[in-house]
Amino acid sequence: MTVTFEGAAGGVTGSLHRLTVGGRQFILDCGMFQGRRKEAERRNREFSFDAAGIEAVLLSHAHIDHSGRLPLLVKNGFRGPIYATPATIDLCRAMLRDTAHISESDAEFVNRKHPDELPVEPLYTQEDVEATLPLFRPLPYHQPAEIRGAFTVESYDAGHILGSASLLLTMGDRRLAFSGDVGRPGLPIIRDPEPLPPVDWLIMESTYGGRRHPREQEALEKLEAVVNRTIARGGRLIVPAFAVGRAQQLVLLLHQLSNEHRIPAVPIYVDSPLAVNVTEAFRAHPECFDEDVLRYVQNGEDAFGFKRLTYIRDVNESKKLNTARGPFIVISPSGMCEAGRVLHHLRNNIGDAKNTVLLTGYQAENTLGRKLKDGVKNVRIFGIPEQVRAEIQCLDELSGHADSGELLEWMRSMTAAAGQTPRLKQVFLVHGEERERNALAAEIQATYKVGVTLPCPGQSFPLNGLPESAG
Repeated sequence: MTVTFEGAAGGVTGSLHRLTVGGRQFILDCGMFQGRRKEAERRNREFSFDAAGIEAVLLSHAHIDHSGRLPLLVKNGFRGPIYATPATIDLCRAMLRDTAHISESDAEFVNRKHPDELPVEPLYTQEDVEATLPLFRPLPYHQPAEIRGAFTVESYDAGHILGSASLLLTMGDRRLAFSGDVGRPGLPIIRDPEPLPPVDWLIMESTYGGRRHPREQEALEKLEAVVNRTIARGGRLIVPAFAVGRAQQLVLLLHQLSNEHRIPAVPIYVDSPLAVNVTEAFRAHPECFDEDVLRYVQNGEDAFGFKRLTYIRDVNESKKLNTARGPFIVISPSGMCEAGRVLHHLRNNIGDAKNTVLLTGYQAENTLGRKLKDGVKNVRIFGIPEQVRAEIQCLDELSGHADSGELLEWMRSMTAAAGQTPRLKQVFLVHGEERERNALAAEIQATYKVGVTLPCPGQSFPLNGLPESAG
């Protein structure tokens, strides 16, 4: 087996890793790049390999930076199966359709605003998505599946979002693990990440390498303070949030704050057809819930709905928020402020000092969210310059990614079974920027005395006799 790192190698988006097994090719994830628009556009449209030659895709979870280029893969000739957990399949139905709609709508908007420039083409269309969806095949947790006679794969709960999986690939007596994105113990809604058995090689994310998250218990108090401060000055709270996972976490926390009368009685909107569809998918998969959410279900309550909360599908209802009076809270994707309705909310509210923008997840380099987090005061939205006067806050306590300490603990079971000789030969760190990857590599080497490789885009590594200190 040879692994080639096509994406998320030195960055946190565009996850795609190609496996060559006896001359046959498979891929782990097929995600979309985010960042500088022109560079991301170029990288998203190009594959370095023949899509028609890929026999199968193994998908860790539904986030667009892991699944978003699947329709483009199909558009380029891929016709094989796409294996994912049932919850991931349901989420991808909603997310890929929404991504195509956003791509088409944004292209139309930009072309209308800039008629003198070369027209922008959507990355893919609704038709491409509809050609992709029949290729999905369910891979339930702990039900090993044989993949085209080349290897078997088993999925473990990664605790990152609903249906997220870490994948264990077995070829004879050899094992390769792919972490996908690893979640954090104790997060709302979903179960904690599961340990995997000892493996020979591990491809692991490193988003928060070298960092330690604040206590998750602080999230509720921080959210309470931001809401109360913004509403007290008559402002609006704009919350860019990933439609999968983060939006539902925020709704759950606001539900609790509302029940406990800790925030004012102002309208709360989730403005996203995708978030509405995703929330329906959440309701359809209680097998993924943790005990706290199951208690809502057992008590006959809707964890993701309460009196002051309104879900918005219709675009005209969304537009009405721009002229609405009085303070309110709006949660809208995307989490990195790169696409979707949240851009319109930001364009209409970011210039008013009464308002607050609350960032609730990792902001990749060169995204609008990262610029806001870094304190940039002049940004472009839809190509139009905007001055940032609104308060910018971050709620890092809700991060769905494990920090360094949590990743080190999660990988412990893969190093060796109790009382046995260490088995793990090599760790490949992906899905992290260079500072974070280097920091985590040093911690892994100090803790487990195992070789760590930091692959660059396009690098290939044979998984037979790989030197322990490679990279």
